[in-house]
Amino acid sequence: MAALDLSKGRDVQYAAGLALGLLSGHSSRSEALAGDLEKRFPEDTFVKFTYAPVLHAQAELRQGKAAEAVERLEIAHRYELAANGLSFSFYLGGLHSAYVRGEALIAEHRYAEAASEFQKILDHRGIVGLDPIGALAHLQLGRVFAVSGDKAKAKAAYEAFLGLWKDADADVPILKAAKAEYARL
Repeated sequence: MAALDLSKGRDVQYAAGLALGLLSGHSSRSEALAGDLEKRFPEDTFVKFTYAPVLHAQAELRQGKAAEAVERLEIAHRYELAANGLSFSFYLGGLHSAYVRGEALIAEHRYAEAASEFQKILDHRGIVGLDPIGALAHLQLGRVFAVSGDKAKAKAAYEAFLGLWKDADADVPILKAAKAEYARL
């Protein structure tokens, strides 16, 4: 929210919407930002084919509309491997559409397809940069493998995530959840 107070730029607005939707669950605010981006940048390639679809899909997913989220993200497929405008020193990269699609596919119990989306993120680290979804893709793969019954792959994926986050604050909710899930494997 502080970033939005400083700038209404396209990339800042998208990054804020992404954070609001992915990390805080404020999908209604994220969707409002998507609508504003569509209104202000109607011909912008990234807005039309990546930014707005990702933000709308996040909102649909949080509303329990996983199938709609997957459908919304179809338009992003052909642009997923393109470099986007978010090269903030490689702290926020691309493939957000693959990440959100993977989450939606998990919600639809389409685990093999979900695993493919998260693996795509890991296979294209140059596009992802230091974006948090790079580490979170390991966690999501662990979850997919766990529900699919592949304990060995699940453990390896959780261990990769926990290794990357070994120095994170211990009270971060997603880290606490990952440790608890790993302990149950």
